[in-house]
Amino acid sequence: MRALLEVTMDTETANKLIADGAVAEKFDRIMGELKPEAAYFFARGGRRSQIVVIDVADEASLPSICEPFWLEFNAEVDIHICMNAEELHAGLDRLGR
Repeated sequence: MRALLEVTMDTETANKLIADGAVAEKFDRIMGELKPEAAYFFARGGRRSQIVVIDVADEASLPSICEPFWLEFNAEVDIHICMNAEELHAGLDRLGR
C-alpha cells in the first residue's frame, strides 16, 4: 500500500553528520532501502524535512521504515496511508452509494 512518510531531522544531529561528511552515505542507504516513488525536501519550522512516497508491504514493515530515521538522524517521523485519485474513486465505488 502507498504511504506518505514525513521526516523532520533533528538540527544538531544533522549538523554533525553534515560536518563530518556522513550524511550523504546514511541518507543514500536509507533511500536505497525504501525505493521511494517520490521524495521532496524542504525546510519546516527551520528544520530539514522531507516527504517521501513509499510502498508499504504490511504493518510489520513499519520498524524497518521508521527506525533508520530515528537512529541515524534523531528525526521526527510520521507515516500516513494514502492513495492516488484512481484509488480514491475505487474506494468511493465501494461505498455503494
